[in-house]
Amino acid sequence: MQGNLPLVFSVTSGKGGVGKTNISANLAVSLSKMGKRVVLLDADLGLANVDVVLGMAPELNLFHLFHKGMNLQKVLCQTPYGFHILPASSGVAEMLSLSTGQKLVLLEAMDFLEDKIDYLIVDTGAGIGDNVLYFNLAARERLLVLTTEPTSLTDAYALVKVMHLNHAVNRFRVVVNMAPSEKAAKQVFGKLYAACDHFLDGISLDFVDFIPHDATVRQAVIKQVPFCHMAPQAPASLKITDIARKITSWDVDAHLDGNIKFFWKKLLFQEQSVA
Repeated sequence: MQGNLPLVFSVTSGKGGVGKTNISANLAVSLSKMGKRVVLLDADLGLANVDVVLGMAPELNLFHLFHKGMNLQKVLCQTPYGFHILPASSGVAEMLSLSTGQKLVLLEAMDFLEDKIDYLIVDTGAGIGDNVLYFNLAARERLLVLTTEPTSLTDAYALVKVMHLNHAVNRFRVVVNMAPSEKAAKQVFGKLYAACDHFLDGISLDFVDFIPHDATVRQAVIKQVPFCHMAPQAPASLKITDIARKITSWDVDAHLDGNIKFFWKKLLFQEQSVA
């Protein structure tokens, strides 16, 4: 970390069902246990489920920020695990794609957090839709989650390809989830690396770690409790803790243009200049 500038990183995937939201929530728990100030933004705006994973039922969410004039402080929700969430809505068509005006509303609201947090974790939707690409572009770092399933690998490559060719994003950090072994995790990462190296010039892929298949994770999901809180010594929990420690060594990019200090200001201004 540099100064009090928050590190904004996305947790993203090409395919749904790879455990992305669960990883986001448990990273938030682990970073909070390390004394870090964390906000978890549920950026899967149309199919939000961060609150479900945490066993919470917030009265307000980002729909109220965009459509009801609520301020961020009211939407921000304290969890029992030492961090806050910005919950989104589920099954609301108006949230499926943000307008430039809504992006500006969220941008202005986010300024409230700038000197109050250390990490903003952005749990994106899956795939290559507009919101997914937008939030990934907004983040300083991107944690790409995949599993050993062939469809997960194919869809992860599709996301990397679109981000690289259409938006000049060159660096991704990779976590392989629900892996039967470290060898299997590194094999699937190797396949993604080989495909990117062969077809895409200038891509940097960093294998962060793998999270083993662990029955504790499913038990925690059923109970709607973060698995690293329910069973801190479980294999998956220990790996999440290791990944969180690695994240604390990531530096915020010190080279930011002008007074563009936080979240997606640069991206939004570029979008407005093109319009």
